[in-house]
Amino acid sequence: MTKREMVMRISAETGLIQQDVHEVIQRSLDLIIESLAAGKNVELRNFGVFQLKTRKQRIGRNPNKPENVVQIPSCQIVKFKPGKIMKERVSG
Repeated sequence: MTKREMVMRISAETGLIQQDVHEVIQRSLDLIIESLAAGKNVELRNFGVFQLKTRKQRIGRNPNKPENVVQIPSCQIVKFKPGKIMKERVSG
């Protein structure tokens, strides 16, 4: 499902204007990004948790030239842990 499809479906179900629905969805996504950029986890009850994790520094190799070793620096990544209700509904 794309964001556009989500906007159209919510608009049809609620009777709200598509532009208003789009603004609310976009602002929600922007707030999630802002919180993660500030180093905070985002917990949406019954949906899941977006968490920041630090990936350790590691050594990488070019598969075409395995003798070339490259240091890959540590970095922040976003992990998503689904909530209980999502797990139950997705797993069937």
